[in-house]
Amino acid sequence: MYSAAPARIVIADDHPVVRIGVKAILSSAPEFQVVGEAEDGKLALELIQKLNPDLLLLDLRMPNLPGLETLRELTQLPSVGVRTVLLTGEIDRRGILEALQLGARGVLLKESVASDLVQCLEAVMRGEHWLNGKRVLNLVQVLHDLMVEDSAPQKNSYKLTARELSVIRYIVEGCTNKDVARECGIAEETVKRHLKNIFDKTGVSSRLELAMFALNHSLVKEEASPSR
Repeated sequence: MYSAAPARIVIADDHPVVRIGVKAILSSAPEFQVVGEAEDGKLALELIQKLNPDLLLLDLRMPNLPGLETLRELTQLPSVGVRTVLLTGEIDRRGILEALQLGARGVLLKESVASDLVQCLEAVMRGEHWLNGKRVLNLVQVLHDLMVEDSAPQKNSYKLTARELSVIRYIVEGCTNKDVARECGIAEETVKRHLKNIFDKTGVSSRLELAMFALNHSLVKEEASPSR
């Protein structure tokens, strides 16, 4: 559809199941061909320089050299013309903003790979951008909106207490109830009560939903955690 030859792709993700899934999806799309796989950013850079692919599917979080660091390294290779699509397991507004500023052409949630991957890659090969499950027609406006959201103050319209917001922050960091209890200096049963109240106030029903809700509604700052 773009040319007689398929677009050549390198997949960089430290989870083999993701790489296997992507290859399975693309096996029925003759306009794309996976030519290389990498389990970290360092190997991805080596493959890109060796294979000169058209597309790079790049995991945001990888060992040795994470996705954003890999993108920064790519900007130092002017002869490389690969178009990068960022793969991420969660919404990270700051990371997405930085990735787009570094030249990423698309951002694709891993949970949407099965339904959106081919459309995303087709849009990117047409010279378009892809974000939030759809092609982007005005990247400048998207970047502006993301920067405004990123600089916005914390929002708390759910009558959450300071302690509940603190618990939420630790949940977003992936802490267990025991971890939260230790960090806050309270009993695990108290943590459970706080979580029940938080679930009731926000309308979520699981820790994962709470973490996504907190990030989407700016209930926590995306900053480094205090030393433990």
